[in-house]
Amino acid sequence: MRKTALNTIYEIAKQDSKVLFIGSDLGPDVLAEMKATIPNQFFMEGVSEQHIVGMAAGLALEGYKPFVNTIATFLTRRCFEQVAIDVCQQNLPVRLIANGGGAVYAPLGPTHLAVDDMALMRVLPNMMVVAPCDALEMREVILASMNNRHPMYIRLAKGGDPVISDYSSKPFKLGKLVVMKEVGDGVFVTTGVATQIALEASRLIKNEMGINIGVIHCHTVKPLDVDLALEFIPKAKAVVIAEEHSRIGGLGSAVLELCNDLNPTQSNKIFRLGIPDQFSDKYGSQNDLLNYWGITALKLKDQMLKQLRN
Repeated sequence: MRKTALNTIYEIAKQDSKVLFIGSDLGPDVLAEMKATIPNQFFMEGVSEQHIVGMAAGLALEGYKPFVNTIATFLTRRCFEQVAIDVCQQNLPVRLIANGGGAVYAPLGPTHLAVDDMALMRVLPNMMVVAPCDALEMREVILASMNNRHPMYIRLAKGGDPVISDYSSKPFKLGKLVVMKEVGDGVFVTTGVATQIALEASRLIKNEMGINIGVIHCHTVKPLDVDLALEFIPKAKAVVIAEEHSRIGGLGSAVLELCNDLNPTQSNKIFRLGIPDQFSDKYGSQNDLLNYWGITALKLKDQMLKQLRN
């Protein structure tokens, strides 16, 4: 996913001299061809994340189109003031591309777990928050970002994930949900790579119980598509929201807020499945932590069946 994002930026930059890539200590091989062929559009700064955000804001004020890339926890927690004041308060089209969303960097411990990043970015006025489900959708996000004149936070997964999106017949559009499977007795509402887990849970329920469960993928967490509250959630008897993020402030919170504002009678059918409100004391792989937190296809299956019985 990250490779696709960076290669798409390079592709765009070759056509538009205003497009810039700004990284922070990402290694000598990152976009080496871009650095060699269009060096005036490539900047690799040192370990100075606050600096690159402020730098990107200044360049955006001069009409440039910067893409900033570094580790998610550094880009959100460490740079929060610069993102808020330099980028969001000025409402600048700076695209923040965050490596290691969720538990991707699980072996490095809680300092590198971006499990609160969407909450931090959602609270900022003017900021759009996006979490693609695979590399194909990531490419669509980068291309679509060129028509967005506001700040964007783009969450990257680990890469190598199966491709589950398909925009061959229906064009990608920022801010619009994607119906991966039509709403049945229940529906999973997800974002990012959690959508892949939800699809597997839906298959398990169909194969074992013969029950149809829909899957709605919200690549854009902010602003959330209002059709979710007005059209799709009312169709289901039960709604389970799954995300690789804290249960506070992420997709689940966004859906409940949307329902509260637009369709409050639907809120009592919603269950949120995410990361508990505590720092992780476990190490291992991303899958190790997802299993520990219960963000798995089996857990989603069991929770959906429980909600349908209630």
